[in-house]
Amino acid sequence: MSENINKLRWRCRRGTLELDLMLVRYLEHRYLFADTTEQQTFLQMLELEDTELMRYLMGEQLPSEDNMKSLVLVIRTLPV
Repeated sequence: MSENINKLRWRCRRGTLELDLMLVRYLEHRYLFADTTEQQTFLQMLELEDTELMRYLMGEQLPSEDNMKSLVLVIRTLPV
């Protein structure tokens, strides 16, 4: 399991420090406890372009897909 987490941690490295921090915070504090649907949604999120992900996580926009929208809201509310 830790090998998979290390691979995911690498995938969380993005073009900006803000995205890196938000994605890694989710990975370290919630991912392992999330249900399968939320984990799969997180993997889908990691496929998004940085600009789109930035708009979602910085509060400029919400995704139209419900699972993605829920995950974005969870990530936005994780404590720093």
